[in-house]
Amino acid sequence: MAREVLVDGIAATRPAAPVAADVAIEVRSGSQYASRGGDKLAGAIERTPITVSGKRCLDVGASTGGFTDYMLQHGATHVIAVDVGYGQILPRLRDDSRVDVRERTNARTMDPLDVPVEFVTIDVSFISLTMVLPPVIASLAPGGEVFALVKPQFEAGREEVTKGGVVRDERVHASCVGKVALWAIEHGMRVRGVVKSALEGPAGNKEFFLWLQKPEALA
Repeated sequence: MAREVLVDGIAATRPAAPVAADVAIEVRSGSQYASRGGDKLAGAIERTPITVSGKRCLDVGASTGGFTDYMLQHGATHVIAVDVGYGQILPRLRDDSRVDVRERTNARTMDPLDVPVEFVTIDVSFISLTMVLPPVIASLAPGGEVFALVKPQFEAGREEVTKGGVVRDERVHASCVGKVALWAIEHGMRVRGVVKSALEGPAGNKEFFLWLQKPEALA
């Protein structure tokens, strides 16, 4: 994917040009979103009837803001961008009045939000989704939806992950998605569907979006 380097907001045209130490430098992908993640989310959501327009949203594992950017560009009224890291989200998203950036926040232990959200995206690594979903569900309004990226390399047993951190067995993929889906059902959520990501994860790992919904009757 093509990338563009901006120096103080202006596209750089000479790779060897000197740059002052105090200027702002930004690297943009050729995507219309803040990162490849936005394309990944767009490709999956367009295969569902999901809409984020007019909704208050939560982006867990926001990183540079690809998912957040997608939601804003598709009409979300507000996005709470949560990440355990710091200083990753792009300045234009950080400065957007519709975005509430909450860095250095571990989603696993975060408190329920004061105002419930209607749509949640999750893209986390090195942890099972079953550890992150409890506080997410607690912050979700009745009828609200979750679109969580299942990464088999972080859900499977050690013996099922090959050298290099890759899960190639399709049976393990299915087992990992099923494990998270079953956990969600046991905790009162409805499974609306599973969408395989058209874009692979690191090292060619297959990833899957699990679409969940909180029943209207579940407080």
